Amino acid sequence: MFSNVRTCLTSGLARLPSCVNSRVTSVLCKHQHRTFSSESGVRVLYDGLCPICVTEIRFLQFLQRNRPEKVDFIDISLPSYDGTKYKDITYEMAMKEMHVIDKKDKVHSGVPAFAVMYSAVGLGWLGRFMMWSPVRPFMDKSYDIFARNRLKWTGRGEECTTGRCEKKIP
Repeated sequence: MFSNVRTCLTSGLARLPSCVNSRVTSVLCKHQHRTFSSESGVRVLYDGLCPICVTEIRFLQFLQRNRPEKVDFIDISLPSYDGTKYKDITYEMAMKEMHVIDKKDKVHSGVPAFAVMYSAVGLGWLGRFMMWSPVRPFMDKSYDIFARNRLKWTGRGEECTTGRCEKKIP
């Protein structure tokens, strides 16, 4: 069924005048490829002292190992982290919610950051699902709860949001 629709649509576009055809094709192509960038240059800022965050980042690093484009995972918990190198995203901002900088140097935070990050490692379907309008409010609310409570859930205090956390050695 979909192949018939595609054939019909393609043949119909081919018959349009060239000036209209290029505009319509451009619009359709933009709509079809509304995924987030999977090319190089994506930078993911994450809290390297958060066990939940680190587990996910390790999984994403594993997924991207054979991809030609690499994602840079930047650990904001390191003393060398300098927000001026990353679109002025301060440590405090990055601790409040996930931030990803795409290849066009645009900053995404919260759920859209996850969508960009997942697309960059080959999980574009998951990013699109998270951003799908029926699912998005649930994702926003769930992430908001996680972001507000992750320090408590991982055994760290509020001091981590305004100052550097000290790695606790058991």
